[in-house]
Amino acid sequence: MTQSLEDYLEMVSFLSDEGAVRVTDIALRLGVSKPSVLTALRALEGQGLLEHERYRTVTLTQKGNLQASEIRERHSFLTIFLQEIVGVSPAIAEKDACKMEHLLSEETLKKMRSLVKVKKKPDKRLV
Repeated sequence: MTQSLEDYLEMVSFLSDEGAVRVTDIALRLGVSKPSVLTALRALEGQGLLEHERYRTVTLTQKGNLQASEIRERHSFLTIFLQEIVGVSPAIAEKDACKMEHLLSEETLKKMRSLVKVKKKPDKRLV
């Protein structure tokens, strides 16, 4: 899946948390045209990730929910990692996490997660 389609899927997931998802809402949040949204929705629908009927709302399928959930978790982890471990500002962490979430391998993410676990373990030194 392309970075762009992942962004659309993630946005549909975010918007569905707030209620019904419409093409107009997606276009406004992503700053793109409605025809661009419709093209992306057709591609995602073709992959079995969502359902959309013209002039109706957009809904994620079970498969789409699972994939969107993974994308959102990765984004959230990276944002927190960049803020708490690296020490960048929340705005920069959010911006960079958006870029990184599409590029990092699972191996790299696993290693980053292990760093967080190591760093957050309680100190076992005797007092």
